[in-house]
Amino acid sequence: MILDIGTFCTHAAPLLQFVGYLVLIFKIAIPVIIIVMGMMDFGKAVISEKDEDIKKQAIKLGRRALAGVIIFFIPTFIKWLFSASAGLVKDAENSAGAVCVNCVTDVTSESCAGAVAEANS
Repeated sequence: MILDIGTFCTHAAPLLQFVGYLVLIFKIAIPVIIIVMGMMDFGKAVISEKDEDIKKQAIKLGRRALAGVIIFFIPTFIKWLFSASAGLVKDAENSAGAVCVNCVTDVTSESCAGAVAEANS
């Protein structure tokens, strides 16, 4: 049995859209969590008045911020990777693989909404 990506993306569109909403929530929640945790850690370090603790917390916050930036840009990188590979195919924007990518990285896109409507009908 050969898997047709167009059929797969159309049938899996509701699940892919759900995953896309989760990714969107993570893209909002992770920076907020990093900021709150950084404020708490720095507050503790400032109260302790030790330069060494403040320095440790600054390094810790830098690592968290870097992890947050990486997590924030993973969906963008995945979309770029798929669009670069889809560029090899004629009419890539309307290709079946674009529906899969759009449902995960851009849940409000028309191609995703159309695929979800088609899957639910």
